Amino acid sequence: MTLPVNKLLDLTDQCVLVTGAAGTIGTAAALRLAEAGATVILHYRTESQALKNLLTRLGDKALALHADLTDARQIDQLLDTIISQNMKLTGLINNAADQSVAELAELSLEQWQHTQQTNLNAVFYLTQQACARFPIASVVNISSIEGSDGASGHGHYATSKAGLNMLTRSFALEYGAQNVRCNTISPGLIRREGIERAWPEGVQRWQQNAPLSRLGEGEDIANAALFLLSDASGWISGANLVIDGGMSCQSRW
Repeated sequence: MTLPVNKLLDLTDQCVLVTGAAGTIGTAAALRLAEAGATVILHYRTESQALKNLLTRLGDKALALHADLTDARQIDQLLDTIISQNMKLTGLINNAADQSVAELAELSLEQWQHTQQTNLNAVFYLTQQACARFPIASVVNISSIEGSDGASGHGHYATSKAGLNMLTRSFALEYGAQNVRCNTISPGLIRREGIERAWPEGVQRWQQNAPLSRLGEGEDIANAALFLLSDASGWISGANLVIDGGMSCQSRW
């Protein structure tokens, strides 16, 4: 059935789990999904004022649940708690990530493993188990442009995101028969509080080189996530949506 335009982005009666919900992208996504009518489950690892503020803004449209996603038992407990609340997930945004900076020559095995566990292994297990327990229709994985264009000091992070891109395609391939769509969003540099002070040269370089001449905002990614969770993207699966203000169009020669 063809839906009218005003219903394409309507998530009424939908329930979406957003991991890493208190971060810049997670917060923007949660707010946008709630605006579209969804109930949002806010995953967090560390309680923060940002999480409390988000809960206040969302009111009865949200439920906050704690879990360390590097621990499979805690993922199981998270999903069991959702079931115990008589909630049925229809969507999942895998947003939680570890992004430390270290040259490969100085990187410890523990740092490497923690990044892969957080950014790749946890996404695999959470997605697998969520799809086994709930009527999931759409999974959105937040990757990075570094999944295909890495940077010095980011080798462990870039590797995890490259793996995530292929994991997304693999889920799309194998779970399509269950009517599960799985897509990736690869953001460029996103504005967060204090980034101009912490990395002024990087921000300036990005603004000078990106065709759209600005950093991304959390809302830019949230809008794309809403699209990929909605009926407007009903025949899109296995795609990687790059949202970087055109930076990837730049010549690398």
